[in-house]
Amino acid sequence: MSTEWTYRLATAADLAEIVGMLADDTLGTTREKFQVPLPDSYLQAFAIIASDPHQELTVVESAGEIIATFQLSFIQYLTHQGGIRAQIEAVRVKATYRGQGIGTAVFQYAIRRAKEKGAHLLQLTTDKKRPDAQRFYEALGFVASHEGMKLHLGP
Repeated sequence: MSTEWTYRLATAADLAEIVGMLADDTLGTTREKFQVPLPDSYLQAFAIIASDPHQELTVVESAGEIIATFQLSFIQYLTHQGGIRAQIEAVRVKATYRGQGIGTAVFQYAIRRAKEKGAHLLQLTTDKKRPDAQRFYEALGFVASHEGMKLHLGP
């Protein structure tokens, strides 16, 4: 197992690899549309994310190969005395690299990055259909402290 992983902000050239990882998942196959060329919706979303200083779409590389990805969003709000909340989303490790500690390393990096940006909290949501993911997050120290709710607004 290599621990020589490089973290960098994603570029447009990384999009197909990222979307491929997002789609290579039980739930991802139902909500992602991985095809070449990628649908314009992914290119448009990337352009917005890349231009927003409060968003970091990150890839993890090993020997030049993208092996993981995640997105950090930094949310400024008034509560907590004008605190910053970091949100981590779309964490994926390439299937052939799972079980090697990369997920744990990703979260350790994300925690450091959130602290560097002044966040007092790192939060995530996870689908209730992912009990293994929930156990993983709890092992990292995350606590199920709130009940999340969603209202779907369209397709």
